[in-house]
Amino acid sequence: MATGTTLSWGGLALGSTVLVDSAPWIYVLEGSPRFAQKFTGLFEAAAQQELELALSTITLSEILAGPYKNGHTALAKRYEKALASYRVVELSTPIAVLAAQLRARFTLKLPDAIQVATALEIGADALVTHDRDFSKVRGISVVIGD
Repeated sequence: MATGTTLSWGGLALGSTVLVDSAPWIYVLEGSPRFAQKFTGLFEAAAQQELELALSTITLSEILAGPYKNGHTALAKRYEKALASYRVVELSTPIAVLAAQLRARFTLKLPDAIQVATALEIGADALVTHDRDFSKVRGISVVIGD
């Protein structure tokens, strides 16, 4: 859990555990000229061990789909290896049940509900995304990279 000292990126506290949605990972891994810079500070903070970043297996699957679709198996393997250095949270029965409840309560798409449920299940301090669909979610801090 967070220690209370604020970082400059997203107002997150030092020591925060942060579940990162798919888009920020993809933007940074692919070097998106338009969006990567919005999240670079987050990954720099993690590299300096100021934050713990986590991703769901849904995110892992979404990240790897692009390279596999384009026939870039070696790139997919490099991404998989790079992501293994972060906390990868498997979809479990408690996460699936909570996702169903969140989906019903906030009318979220299933992948989004799984992201929120995963964040809540691991006790994350925040969920970082680039998706405004999370704006109606309550119970966890949602940081939208702008």
